[in-house]
Amino acid sequence: MSAQVEADIRTISPEMPAMFDGMKLAAVATVLYVIVQSLNLKCPTVSPDITCQDTPLSRYLLKSCPILTKEYIPPLLWGKSGHLQTVLYGKMGRVKSPKPCGLRKYLPMSDEATATFDLFEPQSVHSTGEDITMKHYIRTFVDYSQKQGYRCAVLNHLGELPNIELTSPRMFTYGKPRVTSMLVCYETSILVKNNQTVGYKAQETFLQWDQCRRLYNFLMADNMKKIILSHRASLFGISCSKMEPADLSLLYMATSLMQIDDNIMRKFHGHNSIKEYYEKESCVHYIHNISVPLLLMNSSDDPLVHQSLLTIPRTLAEKKQNVIFALTLHGGHLGFFEGTVLFPQPLSWMDKVIVSYANIICQWEKHRPQCQ
Repeated sequence: MSAQVEADIRTISPEMPAMFDGMKLAAVATVLYVIVQSLNLKCPTVSPDITCQDTPLSRYLLKSCPILTKEYIPPLLWGKSGHLQTVLYGKMGRVKSPKPCGLRKYLPMSDEATATFDLFEPQSVHSTGEDITMKHYIRTFVDYSQKQGYRCAVLNHLGELPNIELTSPRMFTYGKPRVTSMLVCYETSILVKNNQTVGYKAQETFLQWDQCRRLYNFLMADNMKKIILSHRASLFGISCSKMEPADLSLLYMATSLMQIDDNIMRKFHGHNSIKEYYEKESCVHYIHNISVPLLLMNSSDDPLVHQSLLTIPRTLAEKKQNVIFALTLHGGHLGFFEGTVLFPQPLSWMDKVIVSYANIICQWEKHRPQCQ
């Protein structure tokens, strides 16, 4: 009996290493498959999906702005993941970002709030020879725009700067662009306006939908709490009649942007409910009134913008002659990094597109009879 058992063991033993090697290969193959799928490495690089009407302006723009019709090629190893692009942008902004020198301006408002913006003069003559201002808030973009001949005005949201005290018990909101209007009146040159992430009120509802977006929502809410609490004395002090001590407790317990908006932000701006706040602060009520050339951009893999929201800019571009909507396959949320394999370039694809678009629109306005 024992001899038979020993014989069986001798028969099985040589097969064991081969079986373990097979398991290792299967594990490695599984890991590689997960990496390839999660990083979307098999996904192709394609040119942006352009939605616009067939007008002289759109034909001139697409002909003169080849970057809009060419493939956007992100970094090979990680650039096709919208999550990695978003995280990298959120943590680093841009790599090797320059530090342009500007002059801070202060604008007192009718409700005693004080708006601030930083003015950066151009470092070269614009291609049209005109004096042109562009507003933005990213250093790499500002530096690139200055070198292209633009004056850049970087608008600072009320409450965003930790070293600038609030002079009125309220913070920024995207729905009432009073500060932007004052800045437009302040400038006397041709104005090219550039906004990013201006529709976050609409995003908040969709950030509740799945666990991945819920994580983004939690992180954004935590950052928003830090901004509000940095101005606690101005927003929750004795002079602020809109807020109560209980509201501060609700702020500490909030884990989503919607909770912060319902308990804090809507009260700052005098709304009775969060539904009223979102409806009145939405850009949907105003965006169709824009008559100047307008470029809208987003990526399909943006983890913060639900796919259903993309129908808003697409429908607008289909109905308005002055609107172009460019939808890329990759780019994440404001990432749009470019690079070869691993390391991204300092200048993003989005930065290049915006400045190129602005240059062409300026040329169009200057030579409109010849362009048409």
